[in-house]
Amino acid sequence: MDLNGLTTVIAELKEHVLTITLNRPERMNSFNDAMRAEFKALWRFADDEDDVHAIVLRANGDRAFCTGVDVREGTYLADNPFSRQDPGVDLSPKQNGCWKPLICAVHGMVAGGALYWLNEADIIVAADDAQFFDPHVSYGMVAALEPIGLAHRIPIGEVLRMVLLGLDERMSAERAHQIGFVSEVLPRAQLWDRAQELAARIAAKPPAAIQGSIRAIWESRDTGRSHALATGMSYTVIGNPIGLAQVERSEVPTRNYEVR
Repeated sequence: MDLNGLTTVIAELKEHVLTITLNRPERMNSFNDAMRAEFKALWRFADDEDDVHAIVLRANGDRAFCTGVDVREGTYLADNPFSRQDPGVDLSPKQNGCWKPLICAVHGMVAGGALYWLNEADIIVAADDAQFFDPHVSYGMVAALEPIGLAHRIPIGEVLRMVLLGLDERMSAERAHQIGFVSEVLPRAQLWDRAQELAARIAAKPPAAIQGSIRAIWESRDTGRSHALATGMSYTVIGNPIGLAQVERSEVPTRNYEVR
């Protein structure tokens, strides 16, 4: 894949970290059909490319990480209702079979369809100016797909409050941190550096161990406990080959987790 030929995002692969930057600031980084196609290709590239150990998703512009679908351009939906596909599928790494760790670094407005990325992120860090909301019902539209994904991350009461109040209320970065939606809140100037630091630490670990862990944990949310444990055991068999130690335990550094 030619990372230089993208039109809606900027993508760079460096030291095992694929950094994707939404680059439609004049449209609040809203997604259109071109962005959907480019993300679908990016997830395939990231999955196939062994040099990609971790992914950072961030956004250019001062006002928004992403405000969902571009309401001016719209997005393709088949005329036949039985052929229609959720447009967010193209944006979602796990639904495209990409189990590389995804860190989202969000700022400003994070609205509607932006949740497709956050719902499947492994780590979310937020600038202190981040505001989360879902405007669908304020425009007379059913809010279903993004909130359903969100309900697997945060308490359902928080999801319903966001959905039902629409444009009348925005969840602050502080509140998102309180409910575990984001793991850190930082000054805007530190956001990108912190995301890259986390990605670098993850990328330095054996990639098969990281991917197997991510897949086992995410798939467990779609199954019962016994099935999830059985599947998890099969992944440990695949990913932990006997006699092939990948890391010297004496070399593994430790670091205290600090709430920011």
